[in-house]
Amino acid sequence: MTGLATAFRTLAVAAAAGLLAVTGSVVAPAPPASAAPEPKAPREFVALSSVDPTILQEMRYTTEHNFVGEPVDGYRQPLCILTRPAAEALHRAQVRLLARGYTLKVYDCYRPQRAVDHFVRWAKDLEDERMKKEFYPLVDKSRLFADGYIAEKSGHSRGSTVDLTIVRLPAAPTRAYVPGEALVECWAPQAERFPDNSVDMGTGYDCFDTRSHTEDPRIQGAQRANRQLLGGALAEQGFVNLPEEWWHFTFKPEPFPATFFDFPVARRSVAGH
Repeated sequence: MTGLATAFRTLAVAAAAGLLAVTGSVVAPAPPASAAPEPKAPREFVALSSVDPTILQEMRYTTEHNFVGEPVDGYRQPLCILTRPAAEALHRAQVRLLARGYTLKVYDCYRPQRAVDHFVRWAKDLEDERMKKEFYPLVDKSRLFADGYIAEKSGHSRGSTVDLTIVRLPAAPTRAYVPGEALVECWAPQAERFPDNSVDMGTGYDCFDTRSHTEDPRIQGAQRANRQLLGGALAEQGFVNLPEEWWHFTFKPEPFPATFFDFPVARRSVAGH
């Protein structure tokens, strides 16, 4: 038995020597692949709350109350992230509005490219119309690209675009949306559509309808005055409105006019900024 054991040891040593001669090294198991680290925001980006904690935040895409009907990819936390110049300009507008008895409220700020990709996938799925009654009651879903409601790139991904409204102080709370609840058209009278503590802008947020055009002639009286109040306060600070959406404004000049970012909406993305 001793001789047999010695022979086995000799064979093992010879095999190892042969392997070294052929390869020059001993083959070891490959280490497990590790996930690539999540991208972080450039230092020019900040959480809006670090610049102005008085601006209300109702980040719709972290919830099921949006035109997709589910939380959107890339929105990890209900947090408004913007480039610092845009956040500071919002702060200046907020100071003026507070003096008049109003506050700003943001619905969406920086939007990662993966969220835009989610919108595109949803728009191509013509069977999913669970939120149609509220957000696009008169628009055929097959027309969302052609009519400009959905696109493969968004200015929000550059970090200086924000969707927002104004709220009369003291601000009443907005009740939570209950998934599956009866939906009402986004252009219905304010007392009938989903209760938002915003002043009456004539439509709800993200209403895919021509009534959302900032200067739509059907919007008159207090509704028109409210849109003008919002637009005027932001224009004074360098924001430019998108004419098709009363809630959509971009700060100019943009620090990143041609870059579409994809870091997630999360505190870790701007930690230490």
